[in-house]
Amino acid sequence: MPKIEFKFIESENITLILPLMRLINTKTPEKLLEERIKEMASQNYKCLGVFEGEKLIGICGLWYMTRHYCGRSIEADHVIILDEYKNKGIGNQLFDWIFDYAKAENIEASELNSYVENPRSHKFYYNLGYEIKGFHFVKNLI
Repeated sequence: MPKIEFKFIESENITLILPLMRLINTKTPEKLLEERIKEMASQNYKCLGVFEGEKLIGICGLWYMTRHYCGRSIEADHVIILDEYKNKGIGNQLFDWIFDYAKAENIEASELNSYVENPRSHKFYYNLGYEIKGFHFVKNLI
């Protein structure tokens, strides 16, 4: 297993995540994706980087909010690990880091969305203790 480090990517360096975001978002024009990522960095959002040395090998966005049904929560978003680093235990280490961090910040719950066409991730999240509580609906307005 490679030696890895987890650290937050500063908002002024947020565009470092663009190459990884392009792996899962190929339809949004790159300039628009960059603008959206910069706007996200100005909201209740942090991006956790997964590094092997200086190389960014993964990311996980974290949204912070308070929900009426579960209290203070953190939502993992766009969890991406480069293919050559998958199946090496990095995903488990990443979520262990997130859970420890959240507990230290008095966050009561962790949430996430997973695309229906990604059943491999569903098994992974089940194994971490997540449960399906509903559906995520989107309606484009523009």
